[in-house]
Amino acid sequence: MNDWQKKSPLDWETYMNKLVKVAAIEKHEYEGWVLTVDPVSASIVLAAFPENEKVSISVVMGHAVQEVEILKEGDSEMKQRLSRIFAPKESKAYSPEELEKRKNDLKTWLETNHIPVTEQGELGRTLCVAGVLTIDPPYGPEQCSSSNEIILSRVQGLVQGYLEKQQ
Repeated sequence: MNDWQKKSPLDWETYMNKLVKVAAIEKHEYEGWVLTVDPVSASIVLAAFPENEKVSISVVMGHAVQEVEILKEGDSEMKQRLSRIFAPKESKAYSPEELEKRKNDLKTWLETNHIPVTEQGELGRTLCVAGVLTIDPPYGPEQCSSSNEIILSRVQGLVQGYLEKQQ
């Protein structure tokens, strides 16, 4: 096991969103922005942005890593760019204020329709409907979760209808 593999996930987290140069076995070198590090294999996922090309993703296997050198810190713009790489095309990034408004509007609408709803979690970001279904940010039908398929289907339909009326 090499030094890189012996690091903890907290150590690897310090490399996130930074431009690095990875020296690997057989004198291979890789350069890119660290998207993530797999906590099991210690493999590094790098993103590079060649000029006039789409993003290029590379994976350097953990056992092959010999040294990782940080070349540049990522600014907030680069962090946003990296976070959007694997986001679905239709997904929209919401600000904390927009998420809070979406949550409160949906909660008010559910309560107006006599559906019992509470907030749960440390930050109160998750809505809990009748104690059997949760709705996580950004509060759409896809974020509904329940072990009761009938309730899940009905609440997803309600939330979908609510969102369509909002547009």
